[in-house]
Amino acid sequence: METDRHVESKVNGDLSPSDGPVRTRSVALVTKDPALYGELAGFLRERGLPTVSLLPGQRIPDRVAVVLTSPLEATAIQHPRVLTVAEDGDRTALAAAVEHALEVGDPSREIVVGLDPGPRPGYSILAGETCLGEGNLESPESAGAFASHLHHRFPSRGVVFRVGTGDPPARNRIVNALLSHRRTVELVDEQGTTPRGRRRPRDGAAARSIARAHGDRIREPLTWRFTAGEISNLQRLSREGSGGRITISRSSAARVLSGDISLADAVAESIGRSGPRRDRPALERL
Repeated sequence: METDRHVESKVNGDLSPSDGPVRTRSVALVTKDPALYGELAGFLRERGLPTVSLLPGQRIPDRVAVVLTSPLEATAIQHPRVLTVAEDGDRTALAAAVEHALEVGDPSREIVVGLDPGPRPGYSILAGETCLGEGNLESPESAGAFASHLHHRFPSRGVVFRVGTGDPPARNRIVNALLSHRRTVELVDEQGTTPRGRRRPRDGAAARSIARAHGDRIREPLTWRFTAGEISNLQRLSREGSGGRITISRSSAARVLSGDISLADAVAESIGRSGPRRDRPALERL
């Protein structure tokens, strides 16, 4: 493990590139924790954020808009905007909070999050016309934890979640996850918000369009209504994934659409009831 002297030898300079124009506002990384320093230094460098690295007790330059530090070191840092960072904490919300602190816009403006429904929903976080971050969530249900992380990073700001109407099963799971965390949710007509092209590259653009379009406020959980086509499609996928051995039941397909179980697990359950699981490699591709 590195000593404090080793850390100090690395933090005498700015982490941002030396060439090009110097931005007037920057992020200060202030910690003696080598592991946290290394992880956050890479986190900031990947995003191209202007960064100065210091040890607790050193003077923080006036140009610093926000300080990142560990929870144990935060009390020793005198700055109006200090963000504590746990080693296993969420980095998506942290990135948005850092980007927001570097802005010089209206600090009272609400945060709007657009969500493009799908197995891995696309998201875009906006403050006015500025995008604070975008990417993909791991699942529709993870929208609830995502909302909690944003609330933690923006405790005094209103955060509105706008969810597109596409992919009804995923849409309902996202909305209900957000409502379970007591978040403000609007449902936005997704027609015209999704650009042409392959799914993965377009998620961010679609989520931005959804965030910028006002929708209808949703106050109650959405009920599950699955079409015969959605059920049949999952049954078809189950046959393909099991090499033609298994077609999951309609009730199992409904559980998959509800997010209670993955398609791979639903197929595995059916195989387990009918005999040994010899098709696991095929299931992993579901």
